[in-house]
Amino acid sequence: MTVNLSDTSTWLPLDGLAPGFDASKAEVTGDLDGRTFTLVDDRGTRIAHTFSAGAVAWDYRPGASDPTAAAAQTDACEVFRVDDDLYYAQFHHDYLPNEAVSLILDLRSGYALAVLSVLGEKTSEHVAVQHLFGVSRIEELEQHGDAPAPTSELIGRRVLWVYSSEHAYEHVYLSPHWYTWQCLAGPEQGLADTDENTVWRVRPGIYVFTWREKVIPCGSVTIADHRDQRALRSHGVLFGEGDGAAATPTHFTFGAHGRLLSNTVHPAEFDPSRALER
Repeated sequence: MTVNLSDTSTWLPLDGLAPGFDASKAEVTGDLDGRTFTLVDDRGTRIAHTFSAGAVAWDYRPGASDPTAAAAQTDACEVFRVDDDLYYAQFHHDYLPNEAVSLILDLRSGYALAVLSVLGEKTSEHVAVQHLFGVSRIEELEQHGDAPAPTSELIGRRVLWVYSSEHAYEHVYLSPHWYTWQCLAGPEQGLADTDENTVWRVRPGIYVFTWREKVIPCGSVTIADHRDQRALRSHGVLFGEGDGAAATPTHFTFGAHGRLLSNTVHPAEFDPSRALER
């Protein structure tokens, strides 16, 4: 039977990826258990995070120019060690199920990057999942070096990512706004699309890469170590609409091993990274 790959109505919902997709997920770590990290941004907003086994208790106190209401809660949380003194924490708000938080804590630099994933309605102006980025200093630590910042350093790379023995995708990083994915193995084999992306540099060779899909109402936040081109490693989350109108949003973490397949170098006058300067 011939499959119409262009018929997006037949594409799997986000839940359809979950079985086995997390086979390469790293072990969670208890390195942060019992520790508190208070994030302070340039608005004066303070968010204290206290970690324990499988959970994080957070207390949000907005600054003078922050319209967000004060709040506090304890959520289930997974913490992964990315590199020496570099951790990725992932949690899904219980009281606001349409929000999930990806928190990057660099205990060496003293800076943190938080990515808030918000699930809403797709419109003509934006896709269903939006990502909000916030850089903070960690109050309990001294700050050294550069804070996380948007980057164009991935543009031109073509990377193979293997999520399990059955799931494999390639990514082509096109510009500060777009990337192309193609499923090479797994339930989406043969499918491909070009979607929105945003990339932040956390450390030399380590990037937070996020994407937001337009066909399936979902988005992803990953932190990827590109320092060894033959042995890339990433950790991340997929978050989006569950199967059915009344379903709870789908939220699950995963990991992948990768390698650089090729790298395109554009002539200076046609360099896509110049879009970041506009």
